Order: sequence, then structure tokens, then C-alpha cells
Amino acid sequence: MPDRAPFDGTFRVEAIAYASGVDDLRAVREPVFVQEQQVPIEMEWDELDPLCVHVIARDAAGKPIGTGRLTPEHKIGRMAVLPEWRGRGVGDALLLALIEEAAQRRWPELRLHSQASAVGFYVKHGFVPYGDHFMEAGIEHQSMRRQIGGPTAIDTRDAAVAITTAVVAATRRELCLYSRHLDPGLFDAPDVLEALRRLATRRQRVDIRILLQDAGTPQRAHAPLIGLGQRLSSVFAFREITDPADHGYASAFIANDSGGYYFRTLGNRFDGEAALDFGGRARQLADGFMPVWERARVVTEFRALDI
Repeated sequence: MPDRAPFDGTFRVEAIAYASGVDDLRAVREPVFVQEQQVPIEMEWDELDPLCVHVIARDAAGKPIGTGRLTPEHKIGRMAVLPEWRGRGVGDALLLALIEEAAQRRWPELRLHSQASAVGFYVKHGFVPYGDHFMEAGIEHQSMRRQIGGPTAIDTRDAAVAITTAVVAATRRELCLYSRHLDPGLFDAPDVLEALRRLATRRQRVDIRILLQDAGTPQRAHAPLIGLGQRLSSVFAFREITDPADHGYASAFIANDSGGYYFRTLGNRFDGEAALDFGGRARQLADGFMPVWERARVVTEFRALDI
């Protein structure tokens, strides 16, 4: 079950009936979608609205400040927060409330159409992109999905980059990364590198352990993650497998200490499964990682690499 939406004293999130709450929904959706984003009002209100599960965020005085809905097709939509409340956790709380509503109904999956500019917001909550960008109401969008109560299938590079970024961002203090040779296309992706940089430069102590089967290939390719690790050597540690028995492991994964992981059965492919809130599986991967880490050699040549 997802965490309950937070109430920090400045706002609260609750379910709202459409019939009695339409005026409150209108107080948020029309300023955001119709006035700010120029969506035609006849497109903003549709025949699905009376059939949807709606949630609303209110400030301490009860004024509507944010909305979201679940459609009968198990889709999230109409996520909106008034401008003066953005960046204060209202959108996160709305999304958590919608995920919880879906979990209570035992829906297996949620989907949504994210505005292209908001993809990162949904990624950090475990949604992954699929398909191509498309236009909706004159605005560029991306389809996204997330499993409820189970891992989400990953089958494209874009989805792999998105979930890896999310796993890194959700790390508390420890991150384990097992890779054949730093997977070009994944660990050199700008979003992943930026997430790793942000994690490594937090104030609290963080340990990022990277275990490779082949350290020479990324070194010769001047992999940017090696350069990042060199600049932040107190946080990043690289080791290479030396035990012949360990070289038979064909999979790859990344796992954090907050229940997030992305596992690929074949480490040379992006296909796999991932979740941000499955602590048992994340711990299982981390527990299997550590014995191999302990008997692997420190990649001292990365420390002196000049790139």
C-alpha cells in the first residue's frame, strides 16, 4: 500500500464527490488548464468527469489549491496545482492519494498522459514512459505507466533511463550498482548522471558502490561516470570481479536502501523489472551484492584516470 498523502498543516488532500464538489474542482482546473495553458473549456470538462474518482488539495482555510482524478480506464488525469502552491509538495501529495485510491480498488496498473515538461515529476513516483511523444490539446505529452502492488516492466531505453534516475534519486544513504561495463546508453545518460551527481553531493553521508565485470571497457571509452566518480571519490567506489565463479552471473541491477530497484535478467539488454517501493526485493539484491563486492578488487586505475 502506498504511503498516505501528507498533511503538514499548510494543506490537506482528500477525496471529493464530483456532484457536490464540481465548483471546487472548477476553481483549480479552469485557472490552470483554461486560462494558463489555453485549453478550450469544452475540452477541459468531459463525459468522464462524473464517473471519475476525484481528489482535491485544500489550504489550511479550506480553499481548493490542487486537483487530480482517476478515470474508469485506470488513468490518472487533470493533475493541477495553483501557481502559488507549486514546488511545495502539493502535486506529490495528490499523486500519492490517487495511487492509494487505485491500490484500495486493487487496480493492477495506472497509466497517464504526462505533459512533456512534467515527465520527471511522475518518474520519481515510479511511472515509466512508453511510446512516442504526441500532441494533446495543443501540448506535447508522453504516455506513462506504473504497476500497483508489483514491479513495472521495463522494455525500452527511455524507460530504463527514467527508472534508473528515480532509483538513484530515492536513495537514502546506500546505492549498489552491478553492471558488466557501465552499460552505454544508460549510465552515460545525462539524467542518470545528474541524479548521481545530486546524490553524491548531498550533505549527509552517501555510499555509491559500483561493481563491474569488466573495468577496462568503460575506461577505454572514457565513460563519464568514471570522471564523476573521480571528482567525488569519497562517495563513489569501483570494484571489478576477479573470481571466475562470479563472471557467470549474466544479470545486472541497481538497488537502493529505500526499496527501489531495477533488475535486468540479461545485463546487455534494457528489458527488466523495477519498483520504487519493494523493500524485500531491493534488500535481496543488495544482500547478494555485498559478498561479491567483498571479494572483488578495487579498481585503482580509475582513481588516476585523466579524462
